[in-house]
Amino acid sequence: MWSHNYTPVADSAGWSALVAAFPIFVLLLMIAILRKPAWMSSLAGLAAAAVVALFVNGMPANIMLSSVAYGAASGLFPIGWVVFTAILLYNITVETGKFEIVKNSIGNLTEDRRLQALLIAFAFGAFIEGAAGFGTPVAVAASMLTGLGFAPFLAGGICLLANTAPVAFGSIATPLITLASITGLPLLKLSAGVGRICAPVSLIIPAYLIMVMGGWKALRGVLPAVILCGVSFAGVQFVVSNFIGPELTDILASLAAISVLVVLLRLWRPKDQFKLPGDGPAHPYTHIPTADALMAWAPYGLLVVCILFWSYKPVQVQMAHASLKFAWPGLHNLVMKMPPVTTKPVPYEAFYTLPWLSASGTACLVAALLTALVLRVSPSRFMKILGKTARQLALAELTIAVVMALAFLMNYSGSTATLGLAFAATGAAFPFFSAMLGWLGVFLTGSDTSANALFGNLQVVTATHLNMNPVLMAASNSSGGVMGKMISLQSVAVAAAATSSGGGHEESRLFRFTLKHSILLASLVGLIVMFYAYAGKSFAP
Repeated sequence: MWSHNYTPVADSAGWSALVAAFPIFVLLLMIAILRKPAWMSSLAGLAAAAVVALFVNGMPANIMLSSVAYGAASGLFPIGWVVFTAILLYNITVETGKFEIVKNSIGNLTEDRRLQALLIAFAFGAFIEGAAGFGTPVAVAASMLTGLGFAPFLAGGICLLANTAPVAFGSIATPLITLASITGLPLLKLSAGVGRICAPVSLIIPAYLIMVMGGWKALRGVLPAVILCGVSFAGVQFVVSNFIGPELTDILASLAAISVLVVLLRLWRPKDQFKLPGDGPAHPYTHIPTADALMAWAPYGLLVVCILFWSYKPVQVQMAHASLKFAWPGLHNLVMKMPPVTTKPVPYEAFYTLPWLSASGTACLVAALLTALVLRVSPSRFMKILGKTARQLALAELTIAVVMALAFLMNYSGSTATLGLAFAATGAAFPFFSAMLGWLGVFLTGSDTSANALFGNLQVVTATHLNMNPVLMAASNSSGGVMGKMISLQSVAVAAAATSSGGGHEESRLFRFTLKHSILLASLVGLIVMFYAYAGKSFAP
């Protein structure tokens, strides 16, 4: 049994945190400054993390290698599986010519790029996030925007920015269910806390998205749509999360936003003209017979039906029985987590679950297979599309596996906890840094669920020690974490792959593009939590 030591450098929390952050510095240097591809940057970061784990933390080599393999396996399934099947579905629609009809139908509804971004990147992406999560919304929405004529880089960047507000309630509230199980706090109180923090942010995200696309002038032209989209989504998000529960928060909020936008576009059109860099001529109105439109949208209709079916609790329970779960060899219970991360020494579990049937990626695969049947794609043609998808995503899948390996190695070596304790030492400013801790967790792991599992209990222990509201601090972890999603290398790799720009330098461009927005929005979440902690205690959960 090997035990964590959270101050391995001169018994100093500060120096230990600085060394623990070395892999992150390497990662940032490679991708943001040297502008290397994400797969290369993540490999460099993994190598740096291995050096720290072995020679600073004193982690046994066999446990280090096992944690790397465990992380890589978790990256490929279920995350990589979702990405692969979502892009497979998209490629089928492209190869059969149906996506051209989808593009024309949206163009008939609105040719304005700003409104297309609100409809697809924000509202439809939030629906997919609520039902599936784990990379699916960015993969689907980014591929749709690219197909509509958005420049690949802008399509990826816009979808990464939009995939923020709904993340804490994603995949039928998996992050919050995990947080409740880790902390022992009531799920509904945590849901209310996250709703009260995220709703103000959700209110401004549509406007922020348009500002990034074209500044104030662009925002002014579609202000009615932006206001209605933000108010409808944030309002439903607040009400459902506080008074119903977290499971349906994203789905109901996104449906409200989509409905409001569709009705508005029947009655109103922006008066100005807006162009994005690389835009072609304005989309001409194309008459589409109803039968053709229904057939073209069938793949996405099948995707929604499959995801909702897979998300239905009784079905989930039955499918879960088919999952393979086993203790990861050479790692399970061989590492001991120590106080103050936990209240007492606790063995670090390492169970790997292969939810081959219940995974969201399998729902996407079934939707792809049904699509192939409906669109009469022959088996040989389907296999060609499958092979094309595999070649297209090879480097993206490698990136996802390596980044998860890096995250798991930092977790099991104790480096992530060392960084978390450095944040926890901020005293009265902890409510602000509590959100930043969640942000860091999602940046490192690529998942709000993983960040909640990693830092949720630390937030509660620290809040209790500082005589603060533990529900608020735990909710802050999940809420701040959503802003780290857009810079996690898994998400960046998914966006690049979905827009057919993976494997090159577009990933580093996307990372640099989203980094400043991620820091700004995470800081905003931190300030909201500070308000609840001190000035607005009566509004806190």
